[in-house]
Amino acid sequence: MAHPWLTALSRWFRAGEAAPAARATTPAERRVEWLRVMPFIGMHVACLGVFVVGWHTPAVVAGVVLYVVRMFAITGFYHRYFSHRTFRTSRAAQFAFAVLGASATQRGPLWWAAHHRKHHRHSDTEHDVHSPRQHGFWWAHMGWITSAANFPTDLREVRDLARYPELRWLDRYDIAVPAALAVTLFAIGGWAWLVWGYVVSTVVLFHCTCLINSMAHRVGTRRYQTDDDSRNSLTLALITFGEGWHNNHHRYPGATRQGFFWWELDLTYYGLVALRWLGVIRDLRPVPARLLEAA
Repeated sequence: MAHPWLTALSRWFRAGEAAPAARATTPAERRVEWLRVMPFIGMHVACLGVFVVGWHTPAVVAGVVLYVVRMFAITGFYHRYFSHRTFRTSRAAQFAFAVLGASATQRGPLWWAAHHRKHHRHSDTEHDVHSPRQHGFWWAHMGWITSAANFPTDLREVRDLARYPELRWLDRYDIAVPAALAVTLFAIGGWAWLVWGYVVSTVVLFHCTCLINSMAHRVGTRRYQTDDDSRNSLTLALITFGEGWHNNHHRYPGATRQGFFWWELDLTYYGLVALRWLGVIRDLRPVPARLLEAA
């Protein structure tokens, strides 16, 4: 029998404002794998370490810098490159992108891309594992990653990426890069750098990323009439470096930029343009003129 507090926490994960038409998910899809999510819970608890180490300006700066670098890695590489292949690059750069993305502690590049491709194919339907419409806010935000059903990487979704053994290795040993980052930060500045630079930065990065799954399907405006509930939000775009233009993105996922117009701030796109100028990437895919005219 499960401990009462585990049962209560499980119910909290499942809580939300699911639509009346939402299907009843299977027990496997809703079963929380408590042993495997203990590190996830532990990371949140470890944030309380700030009260032990106190304010340490260099460590806080390191945390902010790592938030910026790793948010760009998630949005520019895990999302716009691995998930949607919106630009091209060399194999060496591809591996570097994967390592940077893995440092965000959001699993491996194949796992991330496979789930995201499924999300686009089934967005806000009964087959979308993190749809607020179907499963409620909290499950869409973070509950879904605690499910045993969502741990495996569906290699059928990422055949184009799975042919690279180095990416498969990163995906299988997805804790290797985060562990190396945490050890490095501890070696540089002790507990303060570990807590602020890795733990706090990683937890904030995780929740800001997940706001696109939860809030970007609830809050904002809809320029395009898509089949899902995707919305555009300047606030979310600022937090996530451009991912908040979510309705734009769902209308045309193949574009490198998600802020379709010049006034829609898209920091990730600007960073990718800079990498193109440096010759690191090429062939950024534009927004079709017909969509701009329609808007």
